[in-house]
Amino acid sequence: MTAAAGDADAVQTITRGYAFTGPALELGALLVDGEPSPGAQIRVPLGMLNRHGLVAGATGTGKTKTLQLMAEQLSAHGVPVFMADIKGDLSGVSQPGQASEKLTARAASIGQDWQATGYPVEFLALGGQGTGVPVRATITSFGPTLLAKVLDLNETQSSSLALVFHFADKAGLALLDLKDLRAVIQYLISDEGQADLQGLGGLSKATAGVILRELIAFADAGAEVFFGEPEFDTRHLLRTAGDGRGIITCLELPAVQDKPALFSTFLLWMLADLFQDLPEAGDLDKPKLVFFFDEAHLLFKDASKAFLDQITQTVRLIRSKGIGVFFVTQSPKDVDSDVLAQLGNRVQHALRAYTPDDAKALRAAASTFPKSSYDLEELLTQLGIGEAVITVLSERGAPTPVAWTRLRAPQSLMAPASAEAMTAAVTASPLNADYAQAIDRESAYERLAAKLAPSPSVESTLREEPARRPEPDPAAPQRAERAPSRAPREEPGIVEGVVKSSAFKSFLRSAGTVLGREITRSIFGTARRRR
Repeated sequence: MTAAAGDADAVQTITRGYAFTGPALELGALLVDGEPSPGAQIRVPLGMLNRHGLVAGATGTGKTKTLQLMAEQLSAHGVPVFMADIKGDLSGVSQPGQASEKLTARAASIGQDWQATGYPVEFLALGGQGTGVPVRATITSFGPTLLAKVLDLNETQSSSLALVFHFADKAGLALLDLKDLRAVIQYLISDEGQADLQGLGGLSKATAGVILRELIAFADAGAEVFFGEPEFDTRHLLRTAGDGRGIITCLELPAVQDKPALFSTFLLWMLADLFQDLPEAGDLDKPKLVFFFDEAHLLFKDASKAFLDQITQTVRLIRSKGIGVFFVTQSPKDVDSDVLAQLGNRVQHALRAYTPDDAKALRAAASTFPKSSYDLEELLTQLGIGEAVITVLSERGAPTPVAWTRLRAPQSLMAPASAEAMTAAVTASPLNADYAQAIDRESAYERLAAKLAPSPSVESTLREEPARRPEPDPAAPQRAERAPSRAPREEPGIVEGVVKSSAFKSFLRSAGTVLGREITRSIFGTARRRR
């Protein structure tokens, strides 16, 4: 500790501040003058985890291990967890850890009863890129706001994209994948779609053309695989294992590290989708799910005010649905101030102050903590690996004293799981049969292609479906002589030809799909299709 924080009264105050009566996650032991005090355990109440939180710190300070530690204990308490595995090193949570002399000594020094333990894990992979059950979203569900963020559209282009979605919703054109959205825009800027384009007063042909070019470039970069069906049902994130432990859902992202805007926005889609699906729950003894939002700075970078307002609203309201959200990033300044104000639990690892900007960020980080006897600007630069400055919300909702803490070690493997183990887990997953194979059913692309195709004439219809001639019957002449004469059969008319055509049958199938679908858009313009 530093200064007055090292005296007995300060230690006693901190110890009392974390002496909760209900279930809690054990984070670590208080450090007094740099030495652990096993009798002063730093904890966070389980019932307060839906008040959200922040895990921050410079690269290499231990943020990933903190996530792993918290995920393990949440699972043990029967709470499902979602976390994004960007570097691939969180996959080890599925395997028991490996003891070592150093690990055993560290655990003993902070009063931790360390036991090698693996936890139930579901591996997902965005678009099937990597080892995991494929996660896809339909374009309709993803919505215009999130798609505009991924495409880096400006404000005018974003509002124009929203008009395209509005047109598709009203026209019953299902936008399932990128080619559906491209087909709708191509239709609107074509001669046949001029009337519909004029009906969308805020959408110009030039802006639609710009969006179309962005979509084509986006698809060429390999984004087609992330959108389509079967769409991932985010309620799968709320499962528990047969032994009562919460399932840790690990979204494997190493294969898409070069698409940070895409995967960060996909995480937000998952959160928004949960927000739409879940009923109000009020204050629970433990959350329904804790969602760790890694690389959080990508969400807020270059975000519009409207977009930030939506994130703030989501964080504020999703608490009442039993969901806790932890943002994980390097510095608190990476998170918008209105969102930061909603985060009641803080685990701050070391910060660096090599540049004037770093020094400014350090002062800002120190100012976000409750008043304490620490010199936080000094302490935050001196924290060792696996150490953090912590404050959480007590069981009555008040901030706990700031505590310099040596964190516990995860009990699962602190390294990537083997490729064989991950592949076996994915193969055995009950979700794999539902999501492994992509589906391309009839949607806007097919409907518009049929609409723009020339109407088949009687002659062309007959050419497409020539009548099969029966084999000659030797008794036919005799039956003809006995049978009464009949009027010659008329050739099929135009209506009959059209009704029998494949284009008309396609239209009927699409009409059935539209009639059975209700689209409602809410937060971020995302949609839930109800059948």
